[in-house]
Amino acid sequence: MVGILLIAHAPLAAALAAAAEHVYACAPERAGAQLRVLDVQPDSDTQANVATARGLLREIDSGGGVLVLTDAFGASPGNVATLLAEPGRVAVIAGVNLPMLLRALCYRDGSLAEATEKALAGGAQGVMQVASTAVQHQGLRPTQGDDLAQLHHQQ
Repeated sequence: MVGILLIAHAPLAAALAAAAEHVYACAPERAGAQLRVLDVQPDSDTQANVATARGLLREIDSGGGVLVLTDAFGASPGNVATLLAEPGRVAVIAGVNLPMLLRALCYRDGSLAEATEKALAGGAQGVMQVASTAVQHQGLRPTQGDDLAQLHHQQ
């Protein structure tokens, strides 16, 4: 199983983990996700953050590798994440968003390469311009004779 480590500017890492818990209605750690978070505080010591991150990696690396998701390449959290990268063992993706995390959680049972590929796809597919159309996935309840009855299957 692939472990997942979120490293981001505080409080983003913990907030993303909480959002994933909300979406899946369970704590990812209890679900076996091997998810850990590191919220990087302002003006914190980079080497101390790297040491903390390495400890978290050891906790969640069960032999399948670890996918590190960070918020911004070149920023402090991204620099910590970059220092953890190890081909075949620790993959790092910058630009984390909730769809990326959800996809990573769903594909953590595969290989590190597959989890990385799926997370990248989920992150990219989750970014889009939204037009002002009907709300999606809200369980619309069409009324008798309403044209929405025919479109309900598309929601």
